[in-house]
Amino acid sequence: MILNIPRRPPLRCFSPTTTVARRSVIGTRRYNSSQPSADGHGPQGSHGIGIPPPLAGIKIVDLTRVLAGPTATMLLADLGADVIKIEQVGKGDDTRSWNPPSAPLLPQSSSSSSLPERAHSLPPESAYFLSSNRNKRSITVNFKDPAGLEIVHKLIEQADVLVENYIPGKLAKLGLGWEQCHKINQRLIYASITGYGQTGPYRQHAGYDVIVEGEAGLMHITGEPYPAKPVKVGVAATDVATGLYTHGAIMAALIGRQKTGKGCWIDCNLFETQVAGLANIASNYLIAGQEAQRFGTAHPSVVPYQVFPCKAPDGQAGDDFIMIGAGNDNQFNTLCTLVLPLPSLPSDPRFSTNALRVANRNELINLLEIERRKETKAHWLGKFRTATKAGKGVPHGPINNIKETFDHEQAVARNVTVEIDHPRAGPIKLVAPAVSYNGKKMPVKRHPPWLGEHSDEVLTELGYSAAQVEQLRAKGVV
Repeated sequence: MILNIPRRPPLRCFSPTTTVARRSVIGTRRYNSSQPSADGHGPQGSHGIGIPPPLAGIKIVDLTRVLAGPTATMLLADLGADVIKIEQVGKGDDTRSWNPPSAPLLPQSSSSSSLPERAHSLPPESAYFLSSNRNKRSITVNFKDPAGLEIVHKLIEQADVLVENYIPGKLAKLGLGWEQCHKINQRLIYASITGYGQTGPYRQHAGYDVIVEGEAGLMHITGEPYPAKPVKVGVAATDVATGLYTHGAIMAALIGRQKTGKGCWIDCNLFETQVAGLANIASNYLIAGQEAQRFGTAHPSVVPYQVFPCKAPDGQAGDDFIMIGAGNDNQFNTLCTLVLPLPSLPSDPRFSTNALRVANRNELINLLEIERRKETKAHWLGKFRTATKAGKGVPHGPINNIKETFDHEQAVARNVTVEIDHPRAGPIKLVAPAVSYNGKKMPVKRHPPWLGEHSDEVLTELGYSAAQVEQLRAKGVV
């Protein structure tokens, strides 16, 4: 059954809006989206209104799942866009089931008892899903059903942007390809995220971060030197980078549409993102024919520039580590004279210039490692701080675990996390938006939604009555 509901014209411009106030706690910023401030300008401090949300008034239909697509749409949502995440009925984004860990659920006797019954039957909110879906609304739609497809078409008619990450051609078979959506809304910006792009012999291959890391060169240069095995990056870096590229492309397309009045089709993919991310390694090959190799944490052209082991504190098994990057002769001299008791090395004919240090890499690194292992990480960090205070700094840093990362005094000072109330899980902590505007970060206005949380709300906005919504839900359309 296809329900015929009057349609609104698409949104056509940017417009500023206000946001809600937040409460702060030590070391993080706590958000309560139900408590707006009297002036509508949010909190003071690092989270609040630095600039009016630049994408307020922009509506985005989000047909993505897992990480690359959700990262892109989350960044747009952070900037004020109304992102409507369309999820599979009864299942949702794949990452909803990627647990443990999950956020503990509130008991039904708490305030969560005001939630609809369907919310209580859902599994706990996975940490993976929570990481990349803040500031969005969730609606479940079976768009393989004609009535569900009609719902998505109505959303597209009103939308400014659609973002999807299906294999090329898949959505076209369902009535949601670029050509079909462009006919519905000629101002629509349609962003496709795939593994390998819309053309070429690999266009039908699914995109997986770890596969593309290997296929597009990143894994070849990541890990210890041969014959050690190559390793993947510890986080899905290619997915995240693709999300960033897509976010930037959509922002550019919105600016372009202001000039032309026309939408466009954006083609982003993991493979080309990773090739572009090879940076100077790619240029070394293209310009000089120089094949790359793995150096572990070391640098192919600068020595010493790598992780060094230190003596472990009493009672701790294994080594601690410090990353050191002496990028020029002055820094190397400081390292050897003010940090390490090796004052003869800077004048040693084997090590007096960077070119010589590269040529005699193994000899130098062995000498430095022997000295480093004599003292703990805390000792060496103190020596580096003393050199820095004397105006003789050397780039360095500890290899922190994740707890140490969030406990880092700079992380605390910069409020890199936010705490927000979730109706099913209570207060949860999330990583905050990374960019500040006039000294303030964009606020987190919405918790990551539970599955289908906003289905009734969005359908009502489209003109569906409560009875029609219940009819659609009974048929499994939403």
